[in-house]
Amino acid sequence: MPSPPTSRQLLVTGASGFLGWYVCRAAAATFQVTGTYHRHPLSISGVNNQSLNLTDFGAIAAFFQTLQPDGVIHLAAESKPNACQMDPEGSRAINVTASVQLAELCAEAAIPYVFTSTDLVFDGHHAPYREADPVAPVSLYGKQKLEAEQEILRRYPQAAICRMSLMFGAAPTAPSFLQTFLEQIRRGEPIRLFTDEFRSPLSGRDAATGLLLALEKASGILHLGGGDRLSRYEFGLIMAEVFGLPQTLIQPCSQSDVPMPAPRPPDVSVDISRARALGFTPGNVREELIAIREGC
Repeated sequence: MPSPPTSRQLLVTGASGFLGWYVCRAAAATFQVTGTYHRHPLSISGVNNQSLNLTDFGAIAAFFQTLQPDGVIHLAAESKPNACQMDPEGSRAINVTASVQLAELCAEAAIPYVFTSTDLVFDGHHAPYREADPVAPVSLYGKQKLEAEQEILRRYPQAAICRMSLMFGAAPTAPSFLQTFLEQIRRGEPIRLFTDEFRSPLSGRDAATGLLLALEKASGILHLGGGDRLSRYEFGLIMAEVFGLPQTLIQPCSQSDVPMPAPRPPDVSVDISRARALGFTPGNVREELIAIREGC
């Protein structure tokens, strides 16, 4: 395995997930990357793999002492709001407890720590949201991420809290909703998408770039979203156009038409001015979908 041009060690948790694939691939150019996984082994060129149960603090601390990383990007989470709503205790163990324990280890070692939070810490009624705007999550997932944010910054103010928007891409390890949509349309099946839920969709490759930028330059809270404010329905129409699929199969609906365990805020689009000031330049949704189509 060829060595990158630096000996700095970066620990990436949740490396086998969608975002983990993008982050590990991007980071391998400038770091010695160790990616952790729990149930799903991964294979990424230039990345060392380590099985680790992040809810076992003794195991985390021992591995941390052995690796002695120069930075940590913590991606591992139970990120499905409905799953969190149905398993509060299990989801809190990874979303809050493990996240705070990692922050404490990074504080003791005085190394950068990037924690991935979510735009769902907002109630969706006062978008676009800046970092200092009042938070009021409506789902248990959002509440857990907010609790983790607050506890992490209380213990380690130098940590970077990156609130991630809805992400899409083509990671082979864990597909995003994009693959599900495309497969369904290609089978000729209609997709019902919300006209009344707005986000700032962010491609996986831009998300990875933003997180590595935060590792080097940020502390405190940072919003990482794309440059467009779109409903899920509008995203679906652009997706169908870019991939040459019939837009007639993208059907509009409202949140109230699809009952779910976790409530959803109507508009959590974010202001990314602070990230842009650090050098973050995400592409728009159309550009990023074209790049995915072309295999870039």
